[in-house]
Amino acid sequence: MRIVITGASGNVGTALLRRLSGAGHEIVGVCRRPPGPAAPYDIATWVPLDLASDDAERALESVLAGADVAVHLAWGFQPSHDERYLERVGVHGTGAVVRAAHRARVPHLVHMSSLGAYSPRPADGHRVAESWPTDGIPTLAYSRHKASAERLLDDHERQHPGAPSVARMRPGLIVQRDCGSALLRYALPAWFPAPVLRHVPLLPLDAGLAVPLVHTDDVADALARVLERRATGAFNLAGEPPVTRDIIARVLGARPVPLPRTVLRDAAALAWRARLQPLDPGWLDLAFAAPLLDTARARHACERRKWSDQG
Repeated sequence: MRIVITGASGNVGTALLRRLSGAGHEIVGVCRRPPGPAAPYDIATWVPLDLASDDAERALESVLAGADVAVHLAWGFQPSHDERYLERVGVHGTGAVVRAAHRARVPHLVHMSSLGAYSPRPADGHRVAESWPTDGIPTLAYSRHKASAERLLDDHERQHPGAPSVARMRPGLIVQRDCGSALLRYALPAWFPAPVLRHVPLLPLDAGLAVPLVHTDDVADALARVLERRATGAFNLAGEPPVTRDIIARVLGARPVPLPRTVLRDAAALAWRARLQPLDPGWLDLAFAAPLLDTARARHACERRKWSDQG
């Protein structure tokens, strides 16, 4: 297959390149700054492109010509204070990919959506399937933008059914040890020494925290299976169990201390507005409001020969 991957040099993109290595595919990676020729990046041909640029759609149409599938992974997380730029990357960039794939007659589009696209969790806390509303968490730009990208896909599928056919991956928060330091920099100021976290005696956090996580390699494996089987529709991806306050405390060797989420949120918002730390306080809203994920569809699909919207 000829596979075009936006955001191919990122956390998930790198894992997907590893997963596809040796399979004989022709891979084109699209990102702002192409990486060097080391593995696994050396299996791809690279195209430098900023999806926030005005000519992104035109450039993508040329790149996507003759592709069997477009995998859209590109997204922006920083700078968290520049919401306009993040919207251009996420929402404008997704629109550019969808329209360019349609005009280039790409038969299959795989979009990296997110847990963040979902509306707040149900009152009883039960796990939600892919039919749960995708209106996002309104206080977080990332979540609003992921929900807007879902609306773009909805509109496309209504107006152009099957051209291309669309799969939507909705993972929990994606983590892996190799990217731990990079992920910490989204939440901690650059001057803060990360090793200090292992010597914090107390973890002041609301006991209601429960966040679905999934390993990067598992997301890459799910993507590869979607590509191989031309799967369509939405798929929740998450590991078990969800991460809670007590699990975090145990890993850090700290004693959990109850702290109302509103107090933590107010403190984070004050520090963020003062530019003392880079984490948009809306991420705390997501951590406490996002639903737990029912992954039955993805698990059952692994047992069937073909994934489809009927599953």
